[in-house]
Amino acid sequence: MSRRLAALALAVALPASAAENVAALLKQADAFRLPAESVRVETQVELYKNGALDKERLYTVYVKPGRRSLVLMKSPSEIGQKVLMLADQFWLLMPESQRPLRITASQKLLGEASTGDIASMTWSEDYDGVVEDEVDCPVPPPNLPEATAPPKPRRCLHLDLAQARSGVTYARIELYLEKSIKLPIKADLYVGSGKRAKEAWYVPKPIEGQQRIMAMLLLDDIQPNRRTVVHYRSIVPKAAPDEFFNPAALVRNSLSGW
Repeated sequence: MSRRLAALALAVALPASAAENVAALLKQADAFRLPAESVRVETQVELYKNGALDKERLYTVYVKPGRRSLVLMKSPSEIGQKVLMLADQFWLLMPESQRPLRITASQKLLGEASTGDIASMTWSEDYDGVVEDEVDCPVPPPNLPEATAPPKPRRCLHLDLAQARSGVTYARIELYLEKSIKLPIKADLYVGSGKRAKEAWYVPKPIEGQQRIMAMLLLDDIQPNRRTVVHYRSIVPKAAPDEFFNPAALVRNSLSGW
């Protein structure tokens, strides 16, 4: 029996709460990272080496329905650069060029943070899969000061997700959601070859009485002395104009003040 067929059989055998529709589970998980359809996200990415801060970058990200995102680079060394995501396509726009450059979702921005990691904050539009099983939630390693282990063990749904469209950052994801509220805890992120590219840990904080994912920690198996921390400094409802999501129009607009 193939691995996916075995997972499907296991999902049928699980209790009803664990065998929930995966699409519904992902929508619930997405709500912890993206509380509205159109938002502005102030993002800070930090790269640590041997526990010390090495570099940091600032981004303002506008997200709209239809898998549209615009990343404005705010650090002095990158000011004026933009990344546009339209469905499965990505463009890099440089301030001195009139020609948008096609890039991929896996292109690195800083450390282990790729273009897709910053531009996309949802799973439900990009992945489908099965509930593999119900397990004790993973516990973050002790060398992650941003993420601390909970005071008592929690139960998680372990999802095996495969890409449902081209152009996504990862071909496969093993995602762990806290069973009670579907809060994302951890993800193992795989490339098309089947190799694990990195692991992600999600750090929640209470915002206006609701749990929100306010940081994502990215770890690389090959370089264990490094960690990349993506801080979501603020996530507020805001709809950027539709003309901002046109690569031809963007090259003529500095978006000063945005």
